[in-house]
Parts: sequence; structure tokens; C-alpha cells
Amino acid sequence: QVQLVESGGGLVQTGGSLRLSCAASGSDISRAGLYWYRQAPGKQREWVATITNEGSRAYGDSVRGRFSISRDNAKNTVYLQMNNLKVEDTAVYYCGLDMGRIYWGQGTPVTVSS
Repeated sequence: QVQLVESGGGLVQTGGSLRLSCAASGSDISRAGLYWYRQAPGKQREWVATITNEGSRAYGDSVRGRFSISRDNAKNTVYLQMNNLKVEDTAVYYCGLDMGRIYWGQGTPVTVSS
């Protein structure tokens, strides 16, 4: 049984930083691609970042240069470091695990205030 649990979200002011974590259980992530998506109020889900099993990274245009995705296979965890946060970054953030099918967590909310 695969389970993903996001944590680290909260309320932060513009220009601040947060580090999100996503811990996986029931599966070894070492050979899997990992993803972060977000969904803001009134908007569709948006791709944020990807890291492959070999460590290659890619980012969406709106977060490139501010966010950084990383993984720790020993801890079975993927991270999203979020810097210089803006009001438009407010959303529920979800991690995804590609194991032939894609598993999703329940999300962690991030609110950025002026």
C-alpha cells in the first residue's frame, strides 16, 4: 500500500521561504520519478517541479529560479524548497510518485500574505 504525506506548509509573508517535505511509505522511491503540483483557489492544478530517478530536475515557468526540488532516497522523501514567495504562490501543494502509475498525497496548504 503506497502512501504519501506532505508537510511543511503554512502561513508566510511575501519574500519569505518554506521547505515542503513529502514522505513515502509502502514503496521504495529510489527508482521513481517525483513531482510537485499545486492548486490555487479558483484555478486548475499546475505543475511545479519534477525530479527523475537519476536526479534530473525541471521547473514550471512561474517558479523557476525561486523553487528547488530535491530527493533523499535513504529517507524515502522528496523536498521542495520555496524562496522569495509571492502572493500568487498561495495554493495547496501536492507531491506525486510515478511507480508505473502515479500516486498522490493529500496536499499541504501554503498561504502567502502581503
